[in-house]
Amino acid sequence: MTEKVELVHGDHACAMAAIDAGCRFFAGYPITPSTEIAEYMAKELPKVGGVFIQFEDELGSIMAVLGASWAGLKAMTATSGPGICLMAEAIGFAAMTETPCVIVDVQRAGPATGAATRPWQGDLQQVRWLSSGDYEIIALYPWSVQETYFLTVEAFNLAETYRVPVFLLLDAVIGHMRERLVIPPKDKIKIVNRPKPLGDPKALRKTFKPYAPDPETLVPPMACFGEGWRTRCETSAHDERGLPADNRPDIHGALVKRLCDKIRRNYEKIVKWDSIFSEDCDYLIISAGFMARICKAAALELRNEGVKIGVFRPVTIWPFPERELEEVCKRVKKVFVVEMNYGQIYREVTRVRKDAELIPWLNYEPPTPHEIVELVRDRI
Repeated sequence: MTEKVELVHGDHACAMAAIDAGCRFFAGYPITPSTEIAEYMAKELPKVGGVFIQFEDELGSIMAVLGASWAGLKAMTATSGPGICLMAEAIGFAAMTETPCVIVDVQRAGPATGAATRPWQGDLQQVRWLSSGDYEIIALYPWSVQETYFLTVEAFNLAETYRVPVFLLLDAVIGHMRERLVIPPKDKIKIVNRPKPLGDPKALRKTFKPYAPDPETLVPPMACFGEGWRTRCETSAHDERGLPADNRPDIHGALVKRLCDKIRRNYEKIVKWDSIFSEDCDYLIISAGFMARICKAAALELRNEGVKIGVFRPVTIWPFPERELEEVCKRVKKVFVVEMNYGQIYREVTRVRKDAELIPWLNYEPPTPHEIVELVRDRI
């Protein structure tokens, strides 16, 4: 098989990659600017034996996704910021029960209904702190249609590996643009499936512990419903057997620690970033998503003027690549954070570089590279 090259809509690239990654269940509710993902899945998912359901709202959609995952399917939903709000409790459910799933958030201008057809990078903190309590999620943030394809596949692989909800953050700009997409042959796409318990479920019925973690990864193998294992999907604090232990602070504390540590300990395997022109730079722009593309063009213009400036792009927003950013920041005089919001990545950057300067773009009409050049030049 050979690779294919097509001109592809960003939302469609996401849906295509989901199917190629093994997604066989999609539940969603139409919402701009993510609706094209649902439309594509409705048409194409049944062709590969998958199931598409349009629900009455986003809450029903995410709960169906969690149920499908527990039935053994790779499952996904897609929405935008207001829909993410409705999913808050279910994300905590997924974190506590360690349910692998992928949630695509094609961001639009908020708060509330906001400007429904306009871009904004406003959900970066929301997806991290959406539900109650201590837990960790993973969030990936592509800057092109091509990267949308690859990171969608990666989102499923990470969800399966760590039994965790994974967010794919898209910008409305990326979701609705068309770009050249190189689609690799199916046998060249790395596919990861969730770890499964070993042994005979009948023989181990009385001793099986569905939440006993692998000592290295801290992730329990997943016994899905219908596979013969005695398993439980327990949202209360629970022991390794899945039995409620909300009156046991020692068990609750150990469980919360493991839910966080299975991501924190595997930071180096999960985190991704991109560093552009940063080998010899005196100044650094930090930006993500489509805004980083504009900043890259702005940095190239400034370098042509003799200004040594680079760009650092977090690809995983969560976990945030703070260790890698710290290494780059050690070499530069000044750091600028450019984002289409009022400082959401900036909050994380200041943990690394307290004197970083925020350049917010509070206009849902994207800036030109030259407008970014002027904003940065005035601050150098």
